[in-house]
Amino acid sequence: MKRNWDDEFANSAYIPGSEKLPALWAANAAAYRQATPMQEDIAYGTASRNRLDLVFPDGKSKGLVVFVHGGFWMECNKSDWTDLAEGARLNGWTVALPGYTLAPNARISEITHEISQAITKAAHLVEGPIRLVGHSAGGHLVTRMICQDSPIAPEILARITNVMSISGLHDLRLLQQTKMNTALQLDDMEAERESPALLRPLASAHVTCWVGADERPEFIRQSRLLAMMWDGLAQVRLFEEKEQNHFSILSGLKYPNSPLMDELLASNEARSTVV
Repeated sequence: MKRNWDDEFANSAYIPGSEKLPALWAANAAAYRQATPMQEDIAYGTASRNRLDLVFPDGKSKGLVVFVHGGFWMECNKSDWTDLAEGARLNGWTVALPGYTLAPNARISEITHEISQAITKAAHLVEGPIRLVGHSAGGHLVTRMICQDSPIAPEILARITNVMSISGLHDLRLLQQTKMNTALQLDDMEAERESPALLRPLASAHVTCWVGADERPEFIRQSRLLAMMWDGLAQVRLFEEKEQNHFSILSGLKYPNSPLMDELLASNEARSTVV
């Protein structure tokens, strides 16, 4: 029997009350911006959505955390997620939240290039080590940054010490069989070229695949797949967090001592290299 790939990637349909979440996310993020030191809409490129926000810690910054939002490369805005910076901010890190051009106005390969530009801009503004974290499509984009054909300059790559893909998408070929591909416009060549699970990571990479145990099976498989394919090629870990779905799992970014935040900000010396 042919699988329904639109259903396999459907998150909202399986989470009660999910229709109310976008408005709640936007309201929480707006309230957070009013109460938090930050700089908004810093240009990193020429397109209208090539803007990033910086959220600042209270004291001296320990380094830079970049959070890349999801939405299947087609939806959402950087400003929907500002409050997710709080966990890292309370730990003393500056947080960058980049926007990017959405499909169908950009192909995924073009979005990959935009995110590399955003990280480069933020890295020039904030000193110290860099952590990358992305959710869903954002998980694809941050892991794409540490493949051997990364568009990021070597001197900035050397500062990226940890990368976390939260509920990430790492094999894009199956998206060609969804209705979303009308907007994504993935062909065989781009789907393979932009799939981190099919590419070779930088040997120096430290990667965590973090996924909710209550997510759609395909998202769990996508995290397991990257961990399996990159095991031995980079230092990679896999965590399946109990009682978390595709959206609730993001709450860990808000709290300074959550297991997710501990993993993201851990020094490499403190991390095991075993999947």
